[in-house]
Amino acid sequence: MAFNAVAAALFVAVLCVFAASNSRAAEPVPDGPPSGSWSPNLDVHKSAGKSSNTTVVERGGKGANAVKLVALLTADGQQIDEGLVWRVFQMNGPTGKTKLVSESHEASPSIKLQPGEYTVNAAFGRANLTRKIVVKPGGPPFEAFVLNAGGLRLSALVGGKPAPPGTVTYAIFVDDRDQFDGHTPVMTGAKPSLVIRLNSGIYRIVSQYGDANAKIEADVTVEAGKLTEATVTHTGGKATFKLVTHPGGEATPDTRWSVQTAEGEIVKESVGALPTHILAPGKYVVTASSAGHLFKNSFTINDGDVTNVEVLMTAANEDNNGDGAGLTSVAPSAATPGMPLLDFKNP
Repeated sequence: MAFNAVAAALFVAVLCVFAASNSRAAEPVPDGPPSGSWSPNLDVHKSAGKSSNTTVVERGGKGANAVKLVALLTADGQQIDEGLVWRVFQMNGPTGKTKLVSESHEASPSIKLQPGEYTVNAAFGRANLTRKIVVKPGGPPFEAFVLNAGGLRLSALVGGKPAPPGTVTYAIFVDDRDQFDGHTPVMTGAKPSLVIRLNSGIYRIVSQYGDANAKIEADVTVEAGKLTEATVTHTGGKATFKLVTHPGGEATPDTRWSVQTAEGEIVKESVGALPTHILAPGKYVVTASSAGHLFKNSFTINDGDVTNVEVLMTAANEDNNGDGAGLTSVAPSAATPGMPLLDFKNP
């Protein structure tokens, strides 16, 4: 069907590095990892398999020890100097439960901790890393967390131009399927043109134009230390519905609407006198429920259409085009032999 062709719409993913900047860590770490611009020649595979789930951080002296936390984009890359959230947890007695003992929004905080085992989470946007550290007297001057993080920026086009503000949102899902054969969401309601920080990996992107079925799905790969640029081109048309007693008449209030594909798949349900929805190109049937009766009309949406679809509160009438467009029928909402009921749900 026509709107399924949307999935084959233009999708361009261009990998590029973040632009070099002159940023420096606000507080350099002695003998620590480098701080500064994003390197265009990061070897993202260099340290694969060499990291450990548990790191021992040894400090001298009695009582609390100052633990310096540092986050890197890649093992040999730039120190992250903004946008970080650090959370430190500790086992809470024999129950095995953990409690939050420290939280910091500094880039490289020095956190005083009593000797013992801790779980530390470093979050950089939607990218994060959680692992254990063991604090003991004496040791190196800092604890480094390699996030292997990159960025994703989606651009959306409608009619060859940037999508109007508020018309396109997208969701990000991990590529792996869960036990229910679905994708686990990482983020929903994301807006185009914003950089979303993610751990490196493959993600499924679902971009939606409007609130109905004008969608595009595609897979993108985010690389550590790089920015993935993706552009989607949406197609669709805008339809406004109204139930009238005669052509051009006033819209009937409190009308319940159901828009279906020609094959009978429900794509949108709503309530109101003049609901407006953006639909993928294709043929549809709209059903209006009012005063205990159902009224129907068939219509077609082409890319770029802005159209009004009237549903007449009359018996079935033949249209002049002979293709079903403009055909209106009326049926009682009570069950009759051979006639299924439509179950309208609250939007």
